[in-house]
Amino acid sequence: MDSLSTTDVLPDSYQGGDVAGQISLMWKQIRTPLIVPLLKVAVVICLIMSVMLFMERVYMAIVIVLVKLLGRKPEKRYKWEPIRDDVELGNSAYPMVLIQIPMFNEREVYQLSIGAACGLSWPSDRIIIQVLDDSTDPVIKDMVELECQRWASKGINIKYEIRDNRNGYKAGALKEGMKRSYVRECDYLAIFDADFQPEPDFLWKTIPFLMHNPDIGLVQARWKFVNSDECLMTRMQEMSLDYHFTVEQEVGSSTYAFFGFNGTAGVWRISAINEAGGWKDRTTVEDMDLAVRASLRGWKFVYVGDLKVKNELPSTFKAYRFQQHRWSCGPANLFRKMAMEIIKNKKVTAWKKFYVIYSFFFVRKVIAHIVTFIFYCIVIPATVLVPEAEIPKWGAVYIPSAITILNALSTPRSIHLLVFWILFENVMSLHRTKATFIGLLEAGRVNEWVVTEKLGDVLKAKQVKPVKKNRSRFGERLHLLELGFGVFLFFCACYDLANGKNHYYIYLYLQAVAFFVMGFGYVGTFVPTS
Repeated sequence: MDSLSTTDVLPDSYQGGDVAGQISLMWKQIRTPLIVPLLKVAVVICLIMSVMLFMERVYMAIVIVLVKLLGRKPEKRYKWEPIRDDVELGNSAYPMVLIQIPMFNEREVYQLSIGAACGLSWPSDRIIIQVLDDSTDPVIKDMVELECQRWASKGINIKYEIRDNRNGYKAGALKEGMKRSYVRECDYLAIFDADFQPEPDFLWKTIPFLMHNPDIGLVQARWKFVNSDECLMTRMQEMSLDYHFTVEQEVGSSTYAFFGFNGTAGVWRISAINEAGGWKDRTTVEDMDLAVRASLRGWKFVYVGDLKVKNELPSTFKAYRFQQHRWSCGPANLFRKMAMEIIKNKKVTAWKKFYVIYSFFFVRKVIAHIVTFIFYCIVIPATVLVPEAEIPKWGAVYIPSAITILNALSTPRSIHLLVFWILFENVMSLHRTKATFIGLLEAGRVNEWVVTEKLGDVLKAKQVKPVKKNRSRFGERLHLLELGFGVFLFFCACYDLANGKNHYYIYLYLQAVAFFVMGFGYVGTFVPTS
């Protein structure tokens, strides 16, 4: 058979040396039969997801308004009475409480958390403080042990526990801590991460819910961010997390007595933990895993929004990215593992199962991340290049605006930062979407656990002025994925400015700048190296 020449396979236009012309011709050939239909389908899918997210936000807004109007505080929905002294029983009238503080190389904050836990107001013979130290740095390990010994010398019942491996990470440490013989004496378990500082009256406000309501398995407090004003990035985090606590947690508690345990600043009934199967390390969200399993066995959860526990937000971009990967990947992976178990469960109502599967997991943990990135960072910019795929104004403007406003109302003091928050969240949606798919597909980094770095008072103590960074440090701050999307959005903005008619270029230029700023690492706090 005669061999074919390039002229037999390629059109004449491809034979020249004009690469740009060849690319242009290829684009024209695949644009109409392939790109346009695919983009139109993507627009429809994104609009459906946007409506789902919008309806979820509206539903939660209605519930919150009703909760506020009807005054449905936890103390009114459940029996709550202050614990009174019993002359005959003495301190034995008080339940035995275990405080667990898991930590890993927490040089900057270990004294704060241990000190706050030891300062809790409760009969000294009815409380055990358990420090679960997984530190790999021997110097930090010694410092933590000495701190525990210092408090023990003051009469505090504090136990310093270590293990010879980090299997299961935080879940493994908590599980190992529960095996200690003295834990059998305890009725309730309060957990505080290493940067959390509960007020002395924390147990007096939470334990009564568990004592007087045998069907309650968990009491969750709200987080109070001590460093929210440290930089613009921490203000953005505050806006996102305020919505989670003031709306999502409150709605779950008020309607189905279910929400995701936040992993800290909460008190568990130990029998609920045991009945649910204890701590499991199959995902990076051991707290949510336990909460779902306990809820499926009929245990109720109470969120006390008026009770706040001080803690620290990650203020470096690197730490925040790792945290968001874990918080996005873990729930998606847990959804994959537990969806059928939830559907088959016979102890809870069909409505509660629908709420957990659809609202809690599918819309909030999957759809919210995917639609934010795919729609606002890929589909909308792509329609600039392919105007045949039109987006209705309600989908491009009205629904996103309504969702944004409903989110922002949770943090009134930051309403003037709304534009920055939108741009920041869109950039972070890149990492959350990637992590979500990793969790759903159980891909490579599905079980990656990087402890969120806490700075404590390190910056205040050093009082170091900003200095010029050397090239290697600058190179470490480069994030190519963000820079790549910044280039894409900038190109689409320029194209829309020259040829478009929807004025998307205003948003695209701003979003491109946000990707560039975060791509070059100029966000968050820079930690002094000396």
